[in-house]
Order: sequence, then structure tokens, then C-alpha cells
Amino acid sequence: MAEGTPMMQQYHRIKDELPDCILFFRLGDFYEMFNEDARTAARELDLALTTRDRTRPPEEQTPMCGVPYHAYEGYVAKLLSKGYKVAICEQMEDPALAKGLVQRDVLRIITPGTVLEKSMLEERKPNYLAAVYLTEETGVTCFADLSTGEFLAAEFPGAEAPDHLVNELVRYAPSEVLLNDAAAADSAIRELLTKRMKCMCQTADFFGSAESDDFFRQHFGASGTDSAPLRAAAGALLTYLHRTQKTELSYIDTLTKYTAGSYMELDWQTRRNLELTETLRSGEKKGSLLWVLDRTRTSMGGRLLRAWLGKPLLNPASIKGRLNAVAELADDAVARGEVRETLKQVGDMERLISRVVYGSAGARDLNALAASAGTLPELKSLLQPMKSGLLRRIGDMDALEALRGQVTEIIGDDPPVTVREGGMIRRGYSPEVDRLRDLTENARGAVAAIEQKERERTGVKKLKVGYNKVFGYYIEMPRSQSETVPEDYIRKQTLVNGERFVTEELKNLESQLLTARDRLNELEYRIFKDLSDTVAAMAPTVRETAERVAELDALASLAETAVLNGYCLPEVDLSGVIDIRDGRHPVVEQMLTDGVFVANDARLDAGGERALIITGPNMAGKSTYMRQTALIVLMAQIGSFVPARSAHIGIADRIFTRIGASDDLAAGQSTFMVEMMEVADILKNATKSSLIILDEVGRGTSTYDGMSIARAVLEFCADPRKLGARTMFATHYHELTELEQTLPGVKNLNTAVKKRGEEVIFLRRIVPGGADRSYGVEVAKLAGVPEPVIRRARAVLLELEKHAAPIALEASEDAPEPEEGQLSLGSLGAEQAMDRLRDLDINTLTPLEAMNILFELKKLMREE
Repeated sequence: MAEGTPMMQQYHRIKDELPDCILFFRLGDFYEMFNEDARTAARELDLALTTRDRTRPPEEQTPMCGVPYHAYEGYVAKLLSKGYKVAICEQMEDPALAKGLVQRDVLRIITPGTVLEKSMLEERKPNYLAAVYLTEETGVTCFADLSTGEFLAAEFPGAEAPDHLVNELVRYAPSEVLLNDAAAADSAIRELLTKRMKCMCQTADFFGSAESDDFFRQHFGASGTDSAPLRAAAGALLTYLHRTQKTELSYIDTLTKYTAGSYMELDWQTRRNLELTETLRSGEKKGSLLWVLDRTRTSMGGRLLRAWLGKPLLNPASIKGRLNAVAELADDAVARGEVRETLKQVGDMERLISRVVYGSAGARDLNALAASAGTLPELKSLLQPMKSGLLRRIGDMDALEALRGQVTEIIGDDPPVTVREGGMIRRGYSPEVDRLRDLTENARGAVAAIEQKERERTGVKKLKVGYNKVFGYYIEMPRSQSETVPEDYIRKQTLVNGERFVTEELKNLESQLLTARDRLNELEYRIFKDLSDTVAAMAPTVRETAERVAELDALASLAETAVLNGYCLPEVDLSGVIDIRDGRHPVVEQMLTDGVFVANDARLDAGGERALIITGPNMAGKSTYMRQTALIVLMAQIGSFVPARSAHIGIADRIFTRIGASDDLAAGQSTFMVEMMEVADILKNATKSSLIILDEVGRGTSTYDGMSIARAVLEFCADPRKLGARTMFATHYHELTELEQTLPGVKNLNTAVKKRGEEVIFLRRIVPGGADRSYGVEVAKLAGVPEPVIRRARAVLLELEKHAAPIALEASEDAPEPEEGQLSLGSLGAEQAMDRLRDLDINTLTPLEAMNILFELKKLMREE
């Protein structure tokens, strides 16, 4: 395996063209890697590093390692997960027939965004390759899922383009991203891809090139509505796919374009905080909203439902179309059950037809596609009585009877995994296949028949027909009886005790037997390829049918979840009102192992009570209450029933959350800085139609600074002259509750607490009014803080409360009005004793608690 051998020269020629890939170089039954590729693969895959030229000095030896060709997928998957690309170099001719060096070529480059192999893909997650093109005037994102043929593009003009591009990248979560120079230099995009998403990204120089523009026009034609930036991004994505897949991409034939405002836009922070598809703590599906809603029966339906969660609708008519379909399925338990049972038999038609088109499908894939098509008539029959427009449209799907008929006629019931070893074609379809198969399967019988005939012909009972690799088939008999053999016997070999002969009949049989297997395999493969080409031509129809089946599966999943969990049909419109009665958190109620989830009402009105100030101790349910409101709004806008007794949802164009924060030490940013950056982003991008969830704004700095910022933010959100968005604002700054009296559209809520002596019971009930205290010491006790620390904390708290100066909240009558566009911090304050009395619920007090409160009020009056 010296560097100068013809094979190694061939290897180096190919490797030099792919310096950024690990080259899997086919040698017989193995993919071999050499030199630095071998060192890398041995380290990353835990393979033995060896060499074939051990007679050379160590410095001249060529490191190498290899993996079996039939098990390469697992090794490639590991390399992809570690950020490598893999080039697959195959033998292009049979080594047994090759004259000299076997011809080899790279058939495909596998990257994280171009995976097609089933073993490397998550069934219920799409696998997107993205391209991001940014200029001073605009930004474009394109996404392609090679495993399904989906191709999407969105353009966002203006200075805010980078923010939109970041949100789209979060929405689709690509596994690989191509960037132009400006996008690669943008700090927000770079931080998202490298620190948060940790996907493979690379800067490409073919955005807007003549090559990429040609690919765009070949695929999608020239359209006056396609801007130059959009063509640059989409063309770059197609160029990359052509360079890596080295095949036609005819399956990608539709470019789906959308703009800002097509769907609810959700930023990365909101998706994380609401735990839409994975939990914040562990990153698992269990404990997320998707975990609750996903009762789909097919991989296609699971991917679509995930996509719906990422793209809530903004059009009331579209939302109602889905809701009507879900409602009809929810109301008809028998039909829903039959639909879901039938869907269990449907395979992943989207990815199956993609593999057929790209030439990587086997006979089993065709059978799976045909079996899936076999369920379609039943689904159409079940949907025929439905009245929902959406379900009736789904029921009009093509049943793919032609596809099913051709596949079942040609492919056997249990074909082998590989397509080069025969055994695929159904008996009775091709007479020649049947003849060759009979010949190969009955070779022993044919030989035995000749043996018996020759015994009878010669009268030699010890005559036998044998075989070896040197002479092939032969007739052997004892030497003593070999003198009177028939004239057509040709002497082949003389042994000590016998003679060996051949006949023309035996040579013909040998020729047939030795070539029949190869001819059979070649003929079966040719028939299979013709069938695959026929099925591939049906790809657009198959894809459309698969989309409708996936849609039905997602709708049936939402209906099943609604029935099992007791959800209600929401009313959705553009009224600006959010009115939820007895709302519940969809995930928390499913995670409860003991007790019953306490339901709560929520009402926000863009024209009335726009801002809710929610006070109360930690662990009492403030964050859960706000999150459940946001989730109910989002669920309604994907077309789902919601966990409530009733719900009226005025559509939100965006949902923003600022819940919790952590230090970003690597970027030199403190908790407070991160918090302020998130708040700034919300105030910059929210509109009057948005829903804003803010939790403990201002807590990362001093009390007075934090309270001032909190109030200013709340005023800005609530004031219709500035923002006027529907806002839920949780805080421990109880002084802010005075804004209910001074700021129109603000209402106080608090989490009800029952206190018996030093024991605190969180009732999980949200009630009108502001909380009188935070019960921080009591929460610390519940958390297990040692008793000596708790006693000392109470003493310190009492001392601080005794000497605390009242904080004025109200602005004086002669204070100047704030300038337009400025955030008013106002003055702070009200009498503590009056606050205490105003917030009391005398119906819940025991006599002892009433006496204690009177004593406390008397003490406050003395201090005044």
C-alpha cells in the first residue's frame, strides 16, 4: 500500500478534490481510510489504526483503518454528529471483471443536512439544510429537507432582517447552515448557530453566482416575483445539494415562499420558556407541549404536528378550518378510532418516495409504499361522511391504486434487503426470471438427473457427477469400466482408481448454472430499476397524498388529546380579547402524580384591561399561570382544543416571554444584562396585538433601580400611546400594585396563600388584588433551609421592616408630565396599613389570624 502504487495514486487524486471530507474509499467489502483521515476516524470511531506496508520504516508507513461496507451507516452517523463530512467513494465496476485498476468515483457527500438514510434520521423530526443570505437592505432564509423534498424560502426587508432570520432559524432548527459573508459576520446569527443551536455552519462563496442562478432557474424557472436575494439564497442551497449529492434533484420541484406575518413569529427565548418541543432542563420531549399533544400514528403526522407548533396561524378562517375538523373528529369517537387504527398501517410515505426518487430505495421500500397505499381507500371511505371542509379536502386524496397495483404485481412479499442479490421479483411476472430461478434452485436436481441418465446409458452403477473449481462439472467412473465409454465422452483427467470425463450436455449445464445466478440477479435488478423509475414519476402525486395523510393524522391526534384531557373548543377571532375560564397548564396537569391541578381564569383585553400585575410568593404558581395562558393562546392558534372550561382567544401576532435568566459569562454578560437585553428586544419588536409575559423584571439590580425599571417597562407596555400590548407582569415589587389606581388598563392579581402561624399553604388560586408580602422566609423553610437560618432571617426581616422608609409611588399633582416618548417612573407610595386592610379577605380569616392582623396594624399606626 505504498504511496506510489496505482491504487494509492487514485486515492490521492480523489482525496485532493475533497480536503474537507473524510473519504470512505471502497476496497472489496470495506470502506478504507488512509493517512490523516485514518487517524481522525480511528480516534472518533474507536477503530484500530493499522498499516499494510509494515516492512517500510515507520515514517514511510501509511496509516489506515476501515469499516465494513454493509455497516457503514452507523459509523457515518457518528462522524456527522461530531461535525465531519463523509465522502462515499465506490467501485464503479466489478473487480473480478476489471482490467487493471478498478475504476472508482465519489457518488455522494454526506453532511448533517443531506442525510437520507433511515438509520441516521429521527422519524418524527425533519432534517433541514438552510441557507442564510444577508445584505444591508434585506435578509433571506431558505430551508430544504432532502428526505421529503420540502423547499421553503422567506424574505425579510429592512434593518430588522437579522432578528427575523434568527427567529426563522430557531423555528426550523436546521442541522446544517450555509452563510454568505454578511450573515457569517452578524453577531446575533453567529451566536445562535454556534452557541445555542450548535449546528454545522459554513461560509459559502457561491451565493448569487452564475452557477447558483442557473440551478435556481432550472428548478423553479424565472419568476418576476422572485427577488435577486431570494434567488441567491435558494440557488446557493441548490448548488450545494448538487455538489454533494451528485444527482438530479427533480424531486425538489416546488418553492414555498412566505413572508413576515404569515405565521406567529416566536423567538428562541419564548420557545425555550414555553417548552414547546423539549424541556428547558433536560432537552427531552417528555414534559413539553409536543409530548402532550403528539398522539400521531405516523412519522409524517408527527413531523407535521411539530411544524404546526412552530408555526401558529394568524388567519382566523384557517384556524377555524382546523378547529372544525378537530371538533368533528372529537365528536365522533367511532370514526376517530377507525381513522387512527387505519393510520397505524401507513408508513413514512414522504421519505419512502424520496428514497425512490434519489435511487437509494430497496424492494422493501417499494413494498412499504404499496402497503401504505393499500390503506388509502379505507381512509377515503371513513372521511366520506365528514362535513368539515378540511376533512373533505383530505378525503379527495389520490388513493395511488396504480402504484400499488404495479408494485404488488412485480415485487415479492418478502424481498431481500439488498437489490443486487436477486430474490425480489414475484414468481409469475417474468418467464425468464422464473426459468433462471428454477435453474439455480434446481441445480442439484439437474445434476442428479444427468447422473442417473448416464448410469443407465453406460450401465456403470458407480458412475457419478462431481464438481471442482479447476475442471468444473465432470463424470467419474472406475478405471476398470472406462474402456467402453460412449463416443461423446471426452477424457478430462486420469486418476489412480478412476477416469474423469465431460460431455457437451454437462458443459452446457455447467455454463448455464455458473452464469444463471449472475444473469438472474442482473435481470431482477433491471426490472426493479424500471419499476423504481415508474414509481419515481408518480412522486408529485405520492407527495400530495402523503401531505394529506399527515394532516389527517395531526388533526386526529389533536382530537384524541382533546377528548382524553377534557379540552374545550376555543372561540378565535381578531377581537383583542383573551378570556379563559378555568384554564389549566396542559403539561403540568399531566405531570402531576398526586393532587388536582387548580384551574384559574385569565382575562386580557387590548381595549380594556391590557396589563395584569401578578404578585405573590415564589412557588405559589405565578409563572405556571402566565405560561398556561401563553400556551392556551398558542394551542388555539394551531387549531387545537385548549385546557379550559371555555376560551375566547383574540389572535396574538407574537408571544414574548421573559422568564428567568442566567449569567452569560462567556460573553461577559451578567444576569441583569441578559435580562435587559431580552426586555429591550421585546419592547422593540412587540405590537399592540402581541402577548407579553414578563416575570420579575428588574430583580437583578438594586431595589430602587429594579423597581424603577419594572414600573417604566410596565407603563410602556400598558400605555396605548406607546405600545398597549396585552401584558402579564409578575413581580415581587408590591409597591407596583398601586398602578391599578393610577394607570388605565392595569389590574392586580395575586396568588392566594393560607398562613397558619408559621405554616404557609399555597392555594394555587389567582385572585383579584395585590399581595401584601412575598413570604420569602416561609418559602425558604419549605425548601429545606436549616431552622437556625430561618429564625435569623425572620429576626432580620422584622428589623428591616421596622426601619424601612415608605416608598412613594404616586406622582405629585404639580410634578411635570413626562415628555412624549419618555418612560415615566412616577412617584411611589401609599399608606401600608390601608394597603393591608384593602387586600384582606375577611372570609378566610380565623379568629386568631384576625387578632394577629389587628396587632400588626396597630403597630404600623404607632410607627406612623
